[in-house]
Amino acid sequence: MPASKPQPGPRPGTLREAVVPEAAAGRRFDAVLAELFPEFSRSRLAEWIKSGDALLDGARARPRDPVRGGEPVSLRAQLEDQVRAEPEDIPLEVLHEDPEVFVLDKPAGLVVHPGAGNPGGTLVNALLHRDPALAALPRAGIVHRLDKDTSGVMVVARTLEAHTALVAQLSAREVHRQYLAVVVGALVSGGTADAPIDRHPRDRIRMAVREDGRDAVTHFRLRERFRAHTALECRLETGRTHQIRVHMAHLKHPIVGDPLYGGPLRLPRGASDAVVEALRGFRRQALHAETLEFRHPASGEPLRVSAPVPADLAALMDALREDAAAHADDPR
Repeated sequence: MPASKPQPGPRPGTLREAVVPEAAAGRRFDAVLAELFPEFSRSRLAEWIKSGDALLDGARARPRDPVRGGEPVSLRAQLEDQVRAEPEDIPLEVLHEDPEVFVLDKPAGLVVHPGAGNPGGTLVNALLHRDPALAALPRAGIVHRLDKDTSGVMVVARTLEAHTALVAQLSAREVHRQYLAVVVGALVSGGTADAPIDRHPRDRIRMAVREDGRDAVTHFRLRERFRAHTALECRLETGRTHQIRVHMAHLKHPIVGDPLYGGPLRLPRGASDAVVEALRGFRRQALHAETLEFRHPASGEPLRVSAPVPADLAALMDALREDAAAHADDPR
């Protein structure tokens, strides 16, 4: 237990409170804090621990101090500097909107957060143009992300209370996230990929299945079977970076078009020019976040929103479907 010290006086910022889970007993304070408040980066949380803005059981603690389990944690988050991106008039497809949340259909090709290679033209820039008040929220209200070239449904909080509630639902694995993926290989059944994921040991851009990684579980079932490919319905139990992409590649059924994990192009035997063109011309991972279901942060009522399959992915599936029909009597 950390040594007791007088609690510092009130500081500006928004007060957030939580309780350390009993199961976390013995773990480092900084690691537990990151799980209690996953909307903030570990570096920012470390700064708040050092400054006394993050308190364990009412007292300052060091990042490495172990927790007992059951202690209250308070975090005075300095939100005024959370988002520095500039608003940009970028069109957004809004599927649902109310005072607490936006639910969006993110197109493939749109980066979610500004970064070194993408200072502008991102979802954050578009959100700040639509609702400038989002600048005061962590990550402009974004509580989960999609890869640049993954399309589909995302929820964005519009208030701090909604942000806190949605992050808590995600942490408790209470948010239903369903994806459509087209993978290499003609699968005969669905299944579950239960394999931990962490950063690749040599390539920092990639993720990988690792024994010492964070737990990651993906459930999948067949939606449509083609000659050399399969359309899958994937459900996330956890939400690791690149999770579905890494898991399907680990199972030797990588997602079509995936530039990081996809491997060589695979064509059905005797494929028509149309099928060859469809597969060679699909230059992103064939992955679409189709449905999102969560409890509305204000009413508590379930909210289920789906995004239509985008035109490029629908065209790819049409080509594979026509190929399968044309070779229905071919045993190969």
